[in-house]
Amino acid sequence: QGQLVESGGGLVQAGGSLRLSCAASGIFWTINSMGWYRQAPGKQRELVATITGGGSTMYDDSVLGRFSISRDNTKNTVTLQMSSLKPEDTAVYYCNAAVTRWGMPFEYWGQGTQVTVSS
Repeated sequence: QGQLVESGGGLVQAGGSLRLSCAASGIFWTINSMGWYRQAPGKQRELVATITGGGSTMYDDSVLGRFSISRDNTKNTVTLQMSSLKPEDTAVYYCNAAVTRWGMPFEYWGQGTQVTVSS
């Protein structure tokens, strides 16, 4: 089956910091990339940041310089360090793991963790 379990969301004031963590378990395929997406009320889910097994990272422009993604390949965990948070960062944050399963791309998703930034 496989699952992703997120932790670390919560309520923080603007300008503050939060750290999100995600642990993959039961995934027997090689994880190509891990990342974080977010979905605000009334909006589509959007990419926040991704990281490959080799450590290459990609960030949405809105979080560049404020968020940092890291990954531990030995533990299959990914972390998102968020700083200088803004009210517009308020959303449910989802962990994502992309694998190749039987030659086809497949994605695992976490259940989501709420991040609320108050002004």
